[in-house]
Amino acid sequence: MISSIAELISDRIGAMPAGERRAAQTLIANYPLTGLKTVAEFSAAAGVSSPTILRFVARLGFQNYPEFQSALQDELAAQLQSPASRTLNPGSAGGAVSPMLEATLDNLRETFRHLTDKQLADIAARLAERRGKTFLIGGRFTDPLARYMAAHLAIIQPDVYHLAGQESIWRDRLIDMGKRDVLVIFDIRRYQESLVRFAEKAHHRGVQIILFTDQWLSPIARFARHVIAGRTAVPSAWDSSAALFVVAETLIAAVTRQLEAAGAKRIRDLESLR
Repeated sequence: MISSIAELISDRIGAMPAGERRAAQTLIANYPLTGLKTVAEFSAAAGVSSPTILRFVARLGFQNYPEFQSALQDELAAQLQSPASRTLNPGSAGGAVSPMLEATLDNLRETFRHLTDKQLADIAARLAERRGKTFLIGGRFTDPLARYMAAHLAIIQPDVYHLAGQESIWRDRLIDMGKRDVLVIFDIRRYQESLVRFAEKAHHRGVQIILFTDQWLSPIARFARHVIAGRTAVPSAWDSSAALFVVAETLIAAVTRQLEAAGAKRIRDLESLR
């Protein structure tokens, strides 16, 4: 399974010199469009030299800049695919279930292969902090994941809110958001413009954003403190959120462990009210 350039960056950024790391961060902040510019334009945007950009591209495993751009163009085409443009896998000796199951298992393996223990631990630690509020929201098909995660986190800690309903309702909640708060967003292709607008406004208010997205990265990545890029493509007209769901459950378990004493007391208190 071919890794996206965002995944390659995630795997290798720890070994990059400062200049290449700036190039990587600049690309992620406007992914993939910055990489589709000329070497001179990319280097100017990152504030590094053109040779640094070429070394960055080589570190990712590309022979030259045109090969790097070709890969980004393929990713952009994949980003823009609609369900109508995707075709089902017509032939398999295993029937209709086997290809879907294998693709889902591959997605899980690849998602966790590109996620480090430190990244998961940092996100869990931030979600476990008691100093602010936690808001969760998703798109048309991913909001059930946000609701599921919020339902669990709300049991073990206070001030957890799932943002539902119309966009105007979300905007109204911005008045309650500030620098101590966290916003968890689920957004996969084709990315929801209303979520991008909401994330930008929350970012300007100093809210820390944790983004669950796909391997091609929602535009929200430019505003996010933490980005979880899960694999979603399966042999179906529809993308799969299974890998993101398992990451969410992994974080729920990690936060529960960190809040063991306070969470257990809160659960007992909730049970006494039933």
